[in-house]
Amino acid sequence: MPHIIEITDLTAEELIPYTNTSEKKLLSYFGRGDGIFVAESPKVITTALISGYTPISLLMERKYISKQTELLDRCGDIPVYTADTQLLTELTGFRLTQGALCAMRRRPVPAPEEVLASAERIAVLEDITNQTNIGAIFRSAAALGLDAIALTPSCSDPLFRRSVRVSMGTVFQIPWTYLRSGSPDYISELRELGFASAAMALRKNTVSIRDPQLTSEKKLAVILGTEGDGLRDSTIDACDYTIKIPMAHGVDSLNVAAASAVAFWQLTKYCDN
Repeated sequence: MPHIIEITDLTAEELIPYTNTSEKKLLSYFGRGDGIFVAESPKVITTALISGYTPISLLMERKYISKQTELLDRCGDIPVYTADTQLLTELTGFRLTQGALCAMRRRPVPAPEEVLASAERIAVLEDITNQTNIGAIFRSAAALGLDAIALTPSCSDPLFRRSVRVSMGTVFQIPWTYLRSGSPDYISELRELGFASAAMALRKNTVSIRDPQLTSEKKLAVILGTEGDGLRDSTIDACDYTIKIPMAHGVDSLNVAAASAVAFWQLTKYCDN
C-alpha cells in the first residue's frame, strides 16, 4: 500500500522532482545519465506503469486520493505526497492535470539498430525542440500505425513532462531511439538499416504523398523538421524523396504535428493489406 504523506514543507528535498523547473537536471537525479522524469495525469501515469516504468513517488491532490485507489494500488509501496489544490499549485507552479504527478525512473534508450531493425514505417524528427509538437507527433504515430520514431540528438527529450502529457502516454507505447549523428549523416545511417527516406519539405521538385512509389517501399522513413525553418537543405538533398501534402486555398503548409498525422495516415494505411 502507498504511504500517504501530508506536505508541510514546500522546500523538502523529496519534493525536488516536482519543484525543479529544469527537467534536464532530473536526468542526473541519481548522479547518472538515466535519471527520472515526471508523468502527469492518472491516465498517463497508468500507461507508463503498464509499459513497465518504475514509480518513485506520487504527488496528488488530497481530494483525488479516494478516487484513485486503482492507480495507488498499481504504484505499490511508494510515498504519496498530498495537499490541497492551492498548495500544490504553489509547489509546482501550475495546476495539476486531474490532480496527479508521478516521478518515475527512466530506462536506457535503446540503440537505433535494436529499435529499427524490424520496423517498416518510421518517423524521423530532425532538431524539433517544441515539446508540444514532439508529444503530438508521438500520439499520431502511435495511433496511425508507425512502427517507431527516431530523433536526431538535438531534439527535445520525449520524456519531458509537456511532451508526455500531450502524447497522452504514447511515448511509453511506441518504440523510439536517438540516431547517432545529426543531419545529413543520419540519412546514411537509415539507408544502412534498409530505409528509403522521404523528406517533408516545401520544394518544387516534390512528389505527392499519394504517389504509389512511397507505399511500395518496403521500409520508409518520413523525415520531419522544425516548425518554421523545416528540414535542412542538406537533409533534403540526401533523401530519396521529397514529399508534400496537396493543399487547397493557397495554403502552403501545416503545423508539423498536423502534417505528420496526414502523412502517417497516407503512408501506413496500406501496410495491413
